[in-house]
Amino acid sequence: MSSSSTPRREVLVAMSGLMLGMLTTVISMTVVGSSLPVIIHDLGGTQTAYTWVVTASLLATTVSTPIWGKLADLTSRKVLLQVSLLVFVAASALAGLSPNSGWLIGFRVLQGLGGGGVLALATVVLADLISPRERGRYMGIFGAVVSVGTVGGPLLGGVLTDTVGWRWNFYVGVPLAALSIIVLQRTLHLAPLPGRRVRLDVPGAVLISAGVSLLLIWVSVAGQSFPWVSWQTAAMVVGALALLAFAVWVEARSDEPMIPLHLFRNRTVVTSVIGSAGVGVVMFGATVFLAQYLQLARGKTPTESGLMTAPLVLGSLVASTVIGALVSRTGRYKGFMIGGAVTMTVGMALLGTIREDTPYPYVAAYMALVGTGMGASLQNLVLATQNTVPIRDMGAATAVVTFFRSLGGAVGVAALGAVLGSRVTTLVTEGLARLGVPASAMGGGATSVPDPGALPPAIRAVVEHAYGRGVAELFLVSVPLGLVAVIAIAFMPAKPLGTRSGLQQRVEQQVRADPEHAAGGAIAAAVDGDPGARSPEKDPALSRPVTQH
Repeated sequence: MSSSSTPRREVLVAMSGLMLGMLTTVISMTVVGSSLPVIIHDLGGTQTAYTWVVTASLLATTVSTPIWGKLADLTSRKVLLQVSLLVFVAASALAGLSPNSGWLIGFRVLQGLGGGGVLALATVVLADLISPRERGRYMGIFGAVVSVGTVGGPLLGGVLTDTVGWRWNFYVGVPLAALSIIVLQRTLHLAPLPGRRVRLDVPGAVLISAGVSLLLIWVSVAGQSFPWVSWQTAAMVVGALALLAFAVWVEARSDEPMIPLHLFRNRTVVTSVIGSAGVGVVMFGATVFLAQYLQLARGKTPTESGLMTAPLVLGSLVASTVIGALVSRTGRYKGFMIGGAVTMTVGMALLGTIREDTPYPYVAAYMALVGTGMGASLQNLVLATQNTVPIRDMGAATAVVTFFRSLGGAVGVAALGAVLGSRVTTLVTEGLARLGVPASAMGGGATSVPDPGALPPAIRAVVEHAYGRGVAELFLVSVPLGLVAVIAIAFMPAKPLGTRSGLQQRVEQQVRADPEHAAGGAIAAAVDGDPGARSPEKDPALSRPVTQH
């Protein structure tokens, strides 16, 4: 930033646009969390549709993240942020007009494409502005924003659904995203990247997207549309693996691969990827299925269920902010991440014991543990990765970690949703049979998402027990994935945090490559068109040796 004013103040000003964009995106992606039972019931959807309204957005976010990340290493990050927000605005407005669950799922895909850009690019831009050592506290703020949006979104959605209708869940993001674009234009100023030919790896992007999409489709429909062990399963799994294997072959031969394979020779990147996937399953799974538990097992309204998930967001908010500050102060991050992953896993195990009649204070305490664990782990996994990769691959490496976090969430929600749908159908059918009542008495059959308040008391008790038990079993299924995250983080190298921002590293690279040109003041390192921008001669801090890790 400009050397003429306080660096931290300027960073916070620039971050205001980033945080607003992230908050808008996260809220808009999660706002349907508490309203989905009402939305799917109104649109006549099934449990599969319920799951795919969430999964479609996660899938699009997942497959687009590497593309946004790679573009961030090649062209203007500010323009990319604004484009991704424009896509998000348009998709949000269209989603509110959806006539049925199929159209809603389609528009959620577009939302995910835009949201993936915002979530991937915000942390890349932060790496430009702040050194790894100082980045911890700012990543903590970002983590707090994500936490607030992740759980605050469903709360806002519940209030809107109960007051003006669920379609405003989607309209509310339009003015917020438009404001984000304006704020970014006025506050975010980045130097142009060093010249690199923009060559997008289209074959790699298509193959990765197709392979991941086919895998997610199989996870979400197997066990309902066809048996898990069947020729359809074999065809889809083999097809997905073949596409992904071909993608690896293509990426290994590309000059500008979508996901640079050499990153996976870095042990920190590998362990961060594994840990992020595990955290992603827990983060998205807890948010989505807690709403179903509170509304369908405990009979709460969307607003009430949003309020009742407050311990999850408070735990994440406090942990992310406090631990982010401690990371910057101490330069240590691994111990905090291990403690967070353990806390998160214990919380999920405890949530696996709940039923429809479990006293709420116990449920709240378990949610707080899960939120605290997520807050301690989420952003530090990205920080650890950014601390170990060269500046040339910063965008791609950040996107890889985000990609696998979103992939874990998408696979987790799809798989857990399929299991829940099958389990609830079995439990409801068995419960109704014991009462001597046919499944048709529920109005849409045992596979539909019910409105418990419209059911007779005896049938309502059956439904509440089915969802109380079914959702709890899903949380138990997530526990091994939390343990995988703990083990992965335990094997992560604990490398000292660097003291150079991405901007400073690029300036120093240019100085080494062309010292005469740099000495002439041609390198504008901080702000587009800002005559006070830092250069090595104007800011002695840029001339000190880079700490290599």
